[in-house]
Parts: sequence; structure tokens; C-alpha cells
Amino acid sequence: MKKVVVFSQIDQDVLERLQQNYQVVILNPKLGDINAQIRQEVIDADAMIGSGRLLNESNLAPAQQLKIISTVSVGYDNYDVNYLNQRKIWLSNTPHVLTETTADLAFSLLMSAARKIPQLDTWTKQGQWQKTISTEQFGVDIFGKTLGIIGLGHIGAAIARRGFYGFNMDILYHSRREKIEVAQSLNAQYRELDDLLQQSDFIVVAVDLNVESKQLIGAEQFDLMQKHAVFVNIARGSVVDEHALIKALQNNKIFAAGLDVYAKEPLQSSALFELPNIVTTPHIGSATAQTRKKMVQLAYQNLVDALENKTPRYLVNPNFK
Repeated sequence: MKKVVVFSQIDQDVLERLQQNYQVVILNPKLGDINAQIRQEVIDADAMIGSGRLLNESNLAPAQQLKIISTVSVGYDNYDVNYLNQRKIWLSNTPHVLTETTADLAFSLLMSAARKIPQLDTWTKQGQWQKTISTEQFGVDIFGKTLGIIGLGHIGAAIARRGFYGFNMDILYHSRREKIEVAQSLNAQYRELDDLLQQSDFIVVAVDLNVESKQLIGAEQFDLMQKHAVFVNIARGSVVDEHALIKALQNNKIFAAGLDVYAKEPLQSSALFELPNIVTTPHIGSATAQTRKKMVQLAYQNLVDALENKTPRYLVNPNFK
């Protein structure tokens, strides 16, 4: 019977399906060093499924017959793809099923930051609403403003649709290449990055993390933004220089920010948390019950296809057939 290593918590229904057909080993941090567990269990494993673990040569080297790692995520920066290529191990992911949910969150962060929702929620509950509100409680308008999206992929396009159709926003975008077909339906205009930063009232980062996008937004880029701009990152934390963002917010170079991702995760303490003009969430882009179930079901199918000598539908490194 083929062996599957489950390296994070997954949906119970999918776990039971795996257990019916394979020898399943579930890693448990409570049992000690998780990397030691990985090194031990991958020796004779055929497949792995889960998310949120760093998998690379240091813990995968003992694997003798590993065919696929099926990640329950779209992003794959936790995995050493070059090493997997050398070892001819497939890496599959779960794109598209979380597109709309993540776009919902991006717009939630945008709106919350623009209208100071978390701050005013706390302010109201603390009994500070004792007279007519003053300018300190004012936010900025969203309807009819300019939305700049960095990365017009599936999620970026979904965010753009919400802005264009729901809020009558002008859409600007920047990507590694122009997306003419997607842009036409939204009347979206391509801009070089500096121009987009200067012209947008709201800026949402939705790029993949790669060599080009790492530290894409830093002090120089924040200096280009308008003072009333709202900045949102739902991509990866490493795309943004967090120290530069903190300074931009402290010095009111931009109006506010909304973050779902951070350079270090989980983030338990940060100067970000001390700022009144930022909305923070704990990497919940896909965190709805329905979406997470769809993701793990897709990851399960990718895994099963590989073990049945079929090519999984969604491969990060598709050249091994």
C-alpha cells in the first residue's frame, strides 16, 4: 500500500478518504521536532499533502520514492522548487478555487482601512462617542476613485471587477506584461509601476512572490504615493519592506494600510500593531469553510492522480512526466 504523509491539518472527510486507500501518517508537532518527523517518515513515502511547512533538502533528502508534494495553497514559496526539480518530485498546488474569496478579503481590507472601521469600532465600544464626530473620525471616499492593482492575475482581476462594477472606480494595473483581454472588459489602463503609485487613490498588491517581486514596494515607492492613498497587500509579506511601510504610516505619507500577509508568519508582535492607521488580519485570504474544503479536495485529486500515474491538473513543475 502506498504511503502518504499528512504534514498539516486537513479536512476530516478528505483525510478519511486518504486513509481508506493509502497508509497515512499524520505528523504532529506535539510529538517533538517536526523536521525530524519529516525526515523519518519520507524515507518510504510516496506522497505528501498539507501546507505551511518549509520543505527542502534539509528534511526531504532521505526520501527514496517520493513522487508528489500536494500543497493545499496557491503559493509555493515554502518549497524549494529547484531541489524538487533535481529530485524529480512533482509539486502541485490549488489555484483558482480561492480567487473570489481572496478578492473579497482584499476589498474588505481596502474598505476597512479607508473608513477606519476597526479603530471606530473600538472607539464606539469604549464609550467615546459622546458628541458629534470630528474630523479625527473621518475616512476617505472609495466610490469613483482610482484603484491601482499590482499584479493582474486571477485574483488581481477579481479585485478589479469589484472596484469597477461595484464602486465605479477607474482601474490602473501593472504586471510583468500587459493583460489586454482582461483589461478591456474593465477599461483598465496599464501603467509603469511608478506612474501607478503616483496616480492611484488605492493600491492593492496581488503579485506572485518571485525574484522580481521580492521587496518590490519600499521607501522609494511609498514616497511616490499620494498622502490620501490606502495601501493593501494580500500577496506575500516579502513583497513589501515592512520597515518602510511602518515609517510611511508613522509619518502620514499615506493615509492607511491593510495587510493580510507579513515577512514573518505567524506574527505575534510588531511595530505595525502599534499604529492606528492599519488594519491587520492573520493571513486569512482563503479562510472560509467552503473555500478551504474546495482547496483540500483539489489537493487530494492532484495527489491521487500522481499516485495513479496520471499527470495532476495543477503542477508547479510540470516537466516531469
